[in-house]
Amino acid sequence: MSEKIESMVDFLRQSGAQIRLFDMGRRVTKLSTSEFSKIEQGLTPYPLPFLHHAWIALMIWNPKQREQSVVWFLKLPLDERGFIQTAVRDDILHRLLKNIGNLMEQKEGEPDAMQDNPFAFKPDQEKMAIFHANATLTSGQPASKYYEYAQQYFAGQLGFADHWQGLGYQGIADLVIRHETGSNSAVLASAIPQLPDVPFEILCTCLENIEPDHKLFSALTERVEKTLSSPDCNANRVAAMVRGISNSRDQARLKQTLQLILESDYALEAEVIAAIATRCHETLQYPDLLKLFLERLAAGNAGQVGFSRVLADLMFMPALRALIMQVFRSPERSETLSNAIGEMFGSTFDN
Repeated sequence: MSEKIESMVDFLRQSGAQIRLFDMGRRVTKLSTSEFSKIEQGLTPYPLPFLHHAWIALMIWNPKQREQSVVWFLKLPLDERGFIQTAVRDDILHRLLKNIGNLMEQKEGEPDAMQDNPFAFKPDQEKMAIFHANATLTSGQPASKYYEYAQQYFAGQLGFADHWQGLGYQGIADLVIRHETGSNSAVLASAIPQLPDVPFEILCTCLENIEPDHKLFSALTERVEKTLSSPDCNANRVAAMVRGISNSRDQARLKQTLQLILESDYALEAEVIAAIATRCHETLQYPDLLKLFLERLAAGNAGQVGFSRVLADLMFMPALRALIMQVFRSPERSETLSNAIGEMFGSTFDN
């Protein structure tokens, strides 16, 4: 059987297991099994690289006993072209072949088939909450015990000012991932103008994982514009807001809002630049916005180290690499950007 298997997806399907895949890099998003099978076989590069790796959550369960499930979080190194390294794929597949006898009979407290896996990683609290919300929704299980309280709070039933301390991050994640359930999206949109700063920032870190509808996105952008002119605004809040608006389908308004942020002094702060770089890479494909971003990055408080690190990640994406090089070679670039380019690539950089 092993000679015919070319991917983890094929192998797990033949074992009788049900699987779901999620990208856990820049945000938590679903991956189709057919797409990942092509990636494993070296037919296509990984579409969502982050720090030169593919960050994968592989959810597996027995269709006859859905409660018997395992989740593997895999950090897979990519080659210079963005492809999963064959040796890594083969190593994981070998571990599966060796341990398949235990896969469908996992018992609580027993090690799973990927024990001592060198490619494993542990997601942070935010991503774990979002993943859990996705996993329960995907598998038809109920949301966490914190979901109902989150619904009541964001509906204004408890009062916005005094009861946000009782919110659980998991409850907010459940509410956001279930934004298409009932009136959840409308509830969130109505709450956004009234939320205290802390629950608003937490909400934004969850909203980056969904595509907000028009009403929800409008509420977000209106609050962003209001907050930017507020005297008590700070870089952490702006970075959270960037994350909240980043996954909108309305690219025109998203671009307009990002331009407003980049033209502010907050764009010089490392937290804000990092949020734009890691969450808004698709919108950065607009040449004028990319040029503004690179100029602010070069002038930013993160210095040359920050400039080089951000560019090393962004230039790993083929579409952005070509556009970045166009800006780098533009005679209209500032002296500050020219100096940062020279420090990163050396004086031999081809103009």
